[in-house]
Amino acid sequence: MPVFNFVWTSVYHDSVTLMRLTRDLEAVAGVTRAAAMMGTAPNRALLEDAGLLTATGRGATPIDLVIAVVADDEAAAQAGDRAARAQLTTRAGADASPRSARPRSLGSALTTTPDANFALISVPGVYAAAEAQRALRAGLHVMLFSDNVALDDELALKQLARERGLLLMGPDCGTALIAGVPLGFVNAVPRGRIGIAAAAGTGAQEVMSLIAQAGEGISHVIGVGGRDLSDAVGGLAMEQALAALSADNATSVVCVIGKPPGSAAAKRIDAQIARLGKPCVRHFVGSGSGSLEDCAREAVAQLRGETYRASAFTVPDVDRVAGNARRRLRPEQRLVRGVYAGGTLAWEARFMLEAALGVVAPGVTGGGDGHRVVDLGEDVFTVGRPHPMIDGMVRREWIVREAREPATAVLLLDVVLGHGAHPDPAGELLPAIETATGRGVIVVASVVGTDLDPQHRSTQVARLATAGVIVMPSNAQAARLAARVVAG
Repeated sequence: MPVFNFVWTSVYHDSVTLMRLTRDLEAVAGVTRAAAMMGTAPNRALLEDAGLLTATGRGATPIDLVIAVVADDEAAAQAGDRAARAQLTTRAGADASPRSARPRSLGSALTTTPDANFALISVPGVYAAAEAQRALRAGLHVMLFSDNVALDDELALKQLARERGLLLMGPDCGTALIAGVPLGFVNAVPRGRIGIAAAAGTGAQEVMSLIAQAGEGISHVIGVGGRDLSDAVGGLAMEQALAALSADNATSVVCVIGKPPGSAAAKRIDAQIARLGKPCVRHFVGSGSGSLEDCAREAVAQLRGETYRASAFTVPDVDRVAGNARRRLRPEQRLVRGVYAGGTLAWEARFMLEAALGVVAPGVTGGGDGHRVVDLGEDVFTVGRPHPMIDGMVRREWIVREAREPATAVLLLDVVLGHGAHPDPAGELLPAIETATGRGVIVVASVVGTDLDPQHRSTQVARLATAGVIVMPSNAQAARLAARVVAG
């Protein structure tokens, strides 16, 4: 089918808005696939690789919006373009009011709100560093949601933030909770005395949700960005996050979460933790230091002055549940297939499966013929599609694909709730799940969230259970159960 591009000159919309727009475009009659992206070089490359870029789109600049559609004909493509314009115009009109007029610059925003002390920046990566620098020089803490920021720019911004005693969270920081205010993809949790410094978005969500389920609360979640723990950056933001949590009277226990740091960064972080003056629980996914659940439960135990004893499972009759599931399998069903929305959760599942089963495909790309895990939030899967935490279309396709393979025994899923996520993530996956269970595949899942979230965790768990899904209390327990079912 033909591909059409429409370039809107000097028009910017944030990535979350564009991800939601894509879903609406694909509902237009005659449109089979769509993408809406700012015309940055990395985005154009992604569109090119996905077969969604035309000569028109190749001429876009980073401040232009590219609408790409695969359509039956030009009339259907034009209808998609009109629908996009109507959707974005309606959204802008709904947001515009005498009380909510949007400032056009940082300067005008500070004039309107002179007591502001925090800026969230989500602009194309090539401009993000300059905007973050302006905000820091204006005395504002910064959450840099933007990605595609050059490494040298990240280093310069974090050095500037340190000089001015400010936080620079990011780049590519998608989760934060500052003094009870949610920023990005984050769960609704009560205020409390456990603070989190995290380089992992869904890792932070898993830990904060489990802490809330245990009856405790969160003081702050400070995101630092995915590259911060590398030796190239050296943990600069993590050091500041730990210092801030150390100085915060509302924080009694600290959690540190991320992927394993570089050797030099690890030494700096260890030194900072030694200076905290507060109990600190750290977990680096894949380092062999337990699980995200262990991190959360140990933090709760530290807060309560208790001794934490790790347990593989916290639910009764696991052997019976695994045995009943195993007896339903056919002889050829022997593999675990993880289909994930959360990147950190996918990595944790992969390492959990590897520890129990020995051989799992490397990475979380869905490769290999054996046990494997895929993170559908990776760029290669989201070109022209919303992130799977926002829209489950790609996940439904993968679930059905994996279920059709005769060797698939267990499908392992995460369901992530919270601000920014789909309003009914379990419900939108149910048609694909029912296809899988109808083919005799065992479905095991965990639900990341709380009953304070807009989606209400108990409701989501009940919907999955009614469909025959085995819902475990955490991602780690779900992965361990999946491994136990196939291992025998």
